[in-house]
Amino acid sequence: MDREAFPTDAPAVVTCGLPYANGPLHIGHMRTYLSGDAISRALRLLGQSTAFVCGSDMHGTPVSVNAYRKGVDPETFAMGWHDQYKDWFEQLDVSFDNYGHTHDETNQTLTRSIVRALDEAGYIYDREIDVAWDPELEMPLPDRYVEGTCPYCGETARGDECDEGCGRHLEPGEIEDPVSTETGQPAEYRRRSHKFFRLSDFQDYLTEFIDRLEGTDNAKNQPREWIEGELRDWCITRDIDWGIPYPDETVEDLVLYVWVDAPIEYISSTKQYSERVGEGTYDWERAWLEDGDIIHVIGRDIIQHHTVFWPAMLHGAGYNEPRAVLASGFVNLDGRGFSTSRNRAVWIEEYLDTGFDPDYLRYYLIGSGQFQQDVDFTWSRFAEVVNTDLANQLGNFAHRSILFASRHLEEVPTKPVSDEVADEIDTAIEDIGRALTEHTPRLLAQVPVSLARFGNEYIQRHEPWHLVDEDPEQAAVVISDCLQLVKAIAVLGAPVLPNLSTKLLEALGELAEPTSPTQALESPRGPITAGDEPVQQIDEEEVEELETELEARIIPPEDESTMTETEPLEEDRVSIQRFGSLDLRVGEILDAAEIEGADELLRLQVDIGHEQRQIVAGVRPFYELDELVGQRVIVIANLERAEIFGVESDGMVLAAGEQADLLTTVRDAPLGSRVT
Repeated sequence: MDREAFPTDAPAVVTCGLPYANGPLHIGHMRTYLSGDAISRALRLLGQSTAFVCGSDMHGTPVSVNAYRKGVDPETFAMGWHDQYKDWFEQLDVSFDNYGHTHDETNQTLTRSIVRALDEAGYIYDREIDVAWDPELEMPLPDRYVEGTCPYCGETARGDECDEGCGRHLEPGEIEDPVSTETGQPAEYRRRSHKFFRLSDFQDYLTEFIDRLEGTDNAKNQPREWIEGELRDWCITRDIDWGIPYPDETVEDLVLYVWVDAPIEYISSTKQYSERVGEGTYDWERAWLEDGDIIHVIGRDIIQHHTVFWPAMLHGAGYNEPRAVLASGFVNLDGRGFSTSRNRAVWIEEYLDTGFDPDYLRYYLIGSGQFQQDVDFTWSRFAEVVNTDLANQLGNFAHRSILFASRHLEEVPTKPVSDEVADEIDTAIEDIGRALTEHTPRLLAQVPVSLARFGNEYIQRHEPWHLVDEDPEQAAVVISDCLQLVKAIAVLGAPVLPNLSTKLLEALGELAEPTSPTQALESPRGPITAGDEPVQQIDEEEVEELETELEARIIPPEDESTMTETEPLEEDRVSIQRFGSLDLRVGEILDAAEIEGADELLRLQVDIGHEQRQIVAGVRPFYELDELVGQRVIVIANLERAEIFGVESDGMVLAAGEQADLLTTVRDAPLGSRVT
């Protein structure tokens, strides 16, 4: 069912995934926050009542672990990062209407209320499960305190997620060969009672929900594997002392799983905003309990949480469902993924230290590629985009128009805008609405630059510097058109380029922030004031210096084996008999195909001499499909069959390291040869 195009009469809520209050942020994290900010500003510009809200994710095992290592309590540790995040967001012009955190009283109270509502409705029950236990420390091991093997793809996984392989959410007790991260020793499973949410009861609802959900294709397609398959109930409690206690006095030593209270912060933060400005300005209850347009802007690694668990909780507790989920691709650094352990990232503090306008980063991250696609970052590519689009196109047109008007016209032209220019501006206004309705943030960034590109062509075609003497009246028409285009750029570009918008409006004698797209067609107030060029070119020498500094501190791939973070050698030796139980064979990849909804995985057809096998491998980010065909590989041929993302996998292709370097042979051993 197609919903009403934006803007609508309903209140909108725009949220971004909550950052863990656990460490510094890099520019890769900022893609969703900057895009969410631009979407919120655009909705307000079109006249829709909008709350842009977020908050710090204060709970969970990572916070507890790192606080312990720092020798402080978790709340003090998390609050320090919470305050830092607020400062960084402010410096990058991410203008949240409310930025709270999951540990504040509003969220704790609302979380308890929603969980009680789900319990009273019969959606929560007790079940005994296997809980990883450290026999040396005599303590349970929640989530990040335990690592092991994913039961679905065989990759190394942490307690609640297979983050190195298939990306599945893992329930307590599912991880195989568990190891305590505290002692490095094997863990054991013990039975313990936990609270479960009857997610399976929502299968019919979620099947209908995912069909009407708007947003990016990955957010709409990836969850279908869970929703249309066997939808299992969800454990919503953990054995840890940092979090929101389960709201039942008879339940001891259990807190709510972080993915219960974290998304509820979206509602809590909206409520806090509404209480601050008054319900007459923004009504949070209408937004979350009636007909609000709820838009989640997130990273693709948390799609499942926002399209399966979260809407089921909302529906079960009587709340409004999300209208759209936009899941972004990752930001890579010169073709390779960001890595915090290898310092392979451009940190927010680094960007701020350059002194570059935040608009530059906003334009680059919002305007580069479709939202669900990965974006590559290098300082040289960043500078090229800023110089070409913002300085040479937009800044150049605006500066030359304002400068010419201030030199040759005594007052602001009052000539009506020409039909040609009015049509161009009308199209740009329509594109703002289309960008929101089609959930394409990139189009928001293209609108002001497209207007500038048209303006440069227009001014070159009409040559007002000649008309000033030859036909002053026509010169006034052309200059009036150019100034109108500058104002349209400032008004319609404000969601993505707020600083540049302010500069241009001030040069046109406008002091107020734009509140309606129709202002793009209203004559500038004047007086016209020509100042410095609104966009400064990024100097080549500065780029070279930044790239040199970045290259010098990134740990190169060839040195990864010397890093302290490198996985240590196993102390427990295996017998030759145990090794011999693995049937390793030489194979050749005959075909490689994508798996719908699985960004990391490929379906491989592999010839192992005796037969052909279908194998699912997590190598999609590292190889082109054509590149894999014909590659010799080593296959574990006697691995148990598994179903991964609904696709049967009969074996495993061996690869090394984070970049999935495929193991092969030096010479051409016959296909099917056994590796010994």
